[in-house]
Amino acid sequence: MSHTPYTVVGGGAIGGTLAHALARAGHPVTLIDSDADHVAAIRENGLALDGADGRALVPMAAHTPEEYEGPPLERVLLAVKAQATDAAMRWIAPRLAPDGYVVSVQNGFNEGLIAEHVGPHRTVAAFVNIFADVTGPGVVRDGGPGAFVIGEPGGGPVSDRVTALVADLQAWGPAQAHENIEGFLWAKAAFGAMLSATALADAPMADLIDRHRPTMYALAREVFRAADSLGIHAESFDAFDAEAFHPDAAPAARDAACDALTAWLRTQPKDRSGIWRDLAVRRRPVEVTTHYTTVFDTADAAGQTTPVLRAVVAGLRELESDPSGMAESRLDALDRRVAAGGLPDAPALTEEQSRAVRDWLAGHTDALVADLAAYTGLESPSDDPAALDRCLDWLRGWLDDSLGAPASEERLSRPESGDVLIRRYAATGSGADAAAPVLLLCHYDTVWPLGTLEGWPFHRDGDRVTGPGVFDMKAGLVQAVWSLRALAALELPRPAVTFLLNGDEETGSLHSREAIVAEAGASRATLVFEASAEGAVKTNRKGVGIFRLVVDGSEAHAGLDPTAGASAVSELAHQILRLEELQDHDAGTTLNVGVVQGGTRSNVTAGRATAELDVRVATTAERARITEALAATAPYDPRTRVSLEGDWNRPVFTRTPEVAHLYRLAHACARPLGHDLREISVGGASDGNFVQDAGVPVLDGLGAVGAGAHARSEHVTVSGMVERAALAAGLLAAFATG
Repeated sequence: MSHTPYTVVGGGAIGGTLAHALARAGHPVTLIDSDADHVAAIRENGLALDGADGRALVPMAAHTPEEYEGPPLERVLLAVKAQATDAAMRWIAPRLAPDGYVVSVQNGFNEGLIAEHVGPHRTVAAFVNIFADVTGPGVVRDGGPGAFVIGEPGGGPVSDRVTALVADLQAWGPAQAHENIEGFLWAKAAFGAMLSATALADAPMADLIDRHRPTMYALAREVFRAADSLGIHAESFDAFDAEAFHPDAAPAARDAACDALTAWLRTQPKDRSGIWRDLAVRRRPVEVTTHYTTVFDTADAAGQTTPVLRAVVAGLRELESDPSGMAESRLDALDRRVAAGGLPDAPALTEEQSRAVRDWLAGHTDALVADLAAYTGLESPSDDPAALDRCLDWLRGWLDDSLGAPASEERLSRPESGDVLIRRYAATGSGADAAAPVLLLCHYDTVWPLGTLEGWPFHRDGDRVTGPGVFDMKAGLVQAVWSLRALAALELPRPAVTFLLNGDEETGSLHSREAIVAEAGASRATLVFEASAEGAVKTNRKGVGIFRLVVDGSEAHAGLDPTAGASAVSELAHQILRLEELQDHDAGTTLNVGVVQGGTRSNVTAGRATAELDVRVATTAERARITEALAATAPYDPRTRVSLEGDWNRPVFTRTPEVAHLYRLAHACARPLGHDLREISVGGASDGNFVQDAGVPVLDGLGAVGAGAHARSEHVTVSGMVERAALAAGLLAAFATG
């Protein structure tokens, strides 16, 4: 009896398990994996599967992609991580036989990308739920029974090739064919989101799901709502009851389903997810940041919000660089956010109350301006820690005088820059204390050097106020504080709020980013009091990369021996022209070479040259394109060496449904004040970029009305300060009751 040959690309947990089962059943199996040690161990000893009955070894051919010189590929099981799909398909496509096809046995939604390379007629979809792990080179640990469903992409009748695949894969276990493969993929996305969340902490999956049901239910709800928008009916599998976790299910049914799911998970050989293992053991990037893109895109297209899933993905991305940050407190914070409910749907203040707030603030205009004058009088350049300390000391006293003592305070020491001040204030009004706080984000550093005030003091001329830092962004903090004072004076409710003041925003927030993201993650939403753009709030900001291109050549006497050296300056000129070609203004991508240095003397062939780059991108896709292009930088003159330093400083701030929701709320709060609030997309970045990237709803640009950031023309309007403080008060009141 002949057996169909298979090529398994990706010999990890899923690929290794299936390759072992097929080979054991007599199918010729070729395993392709980029891990040379894994391949070498399989060649020498065979592929080992450790299960309840001990270790089973099966011989099979194994190669790295570079080594493979075999025949065209027929049946391919693609089992690489989701983020490696494109690279794997670039290798597979030219080697795939005309009648061959690729079966995606991966996590996520990868069939569309596969079809781009080989066509939909050579693409097969599969849903796989196998609990297995690679425990060493050439060794896979069996995770026990699982689920395996195969179908045609997009659904439809079961085809002959699907039937044949299912027959062969009985070697693994109860594989089945199904017409609604999309229903299984979306159900796994919901279950996978729950498992992904457990990787935020170092504890058994079952225990974390059991203890953090609000977060788990919210994750399933967000995924299933996106599936509903496509008309997809989620299918149950193993112990995951898709119907019970659907948003329309009865709470009692959902709790019962969670009981059954956690009980089943406790019977599995592995108690932690593969995502947890990638972070804690293998120290490598996780795939969820890739394979939930489809969920986010689908939800965005339907106008749905996905704050909890975005927060989980952002937390995992953060743990990629430092897995020691795993902590159950991350899930506690998500539970609090879920308990606080979604974003407010409408203003809480009546039109009369809104105007009363504005009128109260207008009656205190002189005091508001006096506070700004005193604050501006404390110079706070980003590069002067002593001046920053003096300014922050003053701010603490002023906050005490203005708002009273906080419920709690942390001053995080940052010797390299200004300290980070975190002040938490309790809610007022009935029923508001249980809600997660609203984060009010402000920086107190400026670009102006010490001594600027001597030649340019604070000055008011009617409605116009000038001085170093008034627009960017000292007026913003003053407005935020006075908005709270207005609510208190008029006995109107306010939510719990957290002020976070950092002293290094103008230099990239390198020392405060971690604190900002952590505090935002524990908050319901974030309001950023950066200056407005001609009165408009900012709902889209570009991502920013700061890079330095270094070219090393070889020096020589330019007159006596002009061919002996290799000019770093000439090489840099070629590189600059290449870099400028990467710009795409239609896509919002700019690349500016702002500083160039090189050489020592005019009669010496330059031995070194450098260029400083500022890169701005409007989308994550453009960021990926630029990253890839920069990584491919190579010398034009082979006698020179070219290296690139730096990184992306701030992620892209995109107008997600959550951001759009907050803008609509702010627009409604501004209407009783007689203001038609606009929104705008800007090229500059702020700390709001970090917050939005962390999955927390954020509205930026709530600060001063004026112009002239970083210029001697910097100014704000007093009427604008009153108007924006009243707007902030209306937004905060909405969170107190919504």
